[in-house]
Amino acid sequence: MNNKLVAQIGIITVSDRASAGVYEDLSGKAIIDTLNDYLTSDWEANYKVIPDEQKVIEETIIRMVDEENCCLVITTGGTGPAKRDVTPEATEAVCDRMMPGFGELMRAESLKYVPTAILSRQTAGLRNESLIVNLPGKPKSIRECLDAVFPAIPYCIDLMNGPFLECNEEVIKPFRPKKKKV
Repeated sequence: MNNKLVAQIGIITVSDRASAGVYEDLSGKAIIDTLNDYLTSDWEANYKVIPDEQKVIEETIIRMVDEENCCLVITTGGTGPAKRDVTPEATEAVCDRMMPGFGELMRAESLKYVPTAILSRQTAGLRNESLIVNLPGKPKSIRECLDAVFPAIPYCIDLMNGPFLECNEEVIKPFRPKKKKV
């Protein structure tokens, strides 16, 4: 583990209309704003807005992990029940292992605010030494979901030999096991 690395974090907005310029992408920007609030260590956003096409989603995640060395990839959008919502399928297709607890916790958190949270299919998984997390598409829901799951993300990245993510503990407190005294 190298503490001096600049963490590469992929942010993918999956939206036909935002990728076509019909409207401005607010969701990806909400992720960047949230990470800027959370992280005190150096990081760079690798930000893409792409259409709801499973092949394009898969290729973008693979490129971010395998070629651009993102330790974390966060997607937004494409997690609902509509026919073109295929982000979870794309994520599962490119992951070595799935992390279902992330989706379970995000849905439980969202249920505090809207009864339609049960319609969301967000998930998470691991590809090589990277974590991929699917978030819903609404900026308000993004912050609520990240507030719930982010405390586990730095330690997950530690376990995969990624860069050490330092957090502003007044905003978000990451969980890391206490080191045993020798």
